[in-house]
Amino acid sequence: MKKLLVKCSVLVTVTLLLTSCYSYTSVVGEGAQGNKQTTKWNHYVVYGLAPVGVSDSNAMAGDAKNYTVNTKQSFVNGLISVLTFGIYTPTTTIVTK
Repeated sequence: MKKLLVKCSVLVTVTLLLTSCYSYTSVVGEGAQGNKQTTKWNHYVVYGLAPVGVSDSNAMAGDAKNYTVNTKQSFVNGLISVLTFGIYTPTTTIVTK
């Protein structure tokens, strides 16, 4: 019984340590030509399954024809998700022009 408890504890610990943040990048046109950034949060509920408020990267870029969009779940986003038990799961969108 004690070995099973130790194995389960190790499994839970390893599982928690192997979680990570994610990020994906999209390049529009020739990509960012400068370093001006616009940042907005995206709001999701129920583990990210239902969008409540999602930013529009095209509107964030304004009149720029070349820009880079990076959407990620940062440490702060992940922490908020954990604290709300996945009920609220935000992500961050960064548009670099």
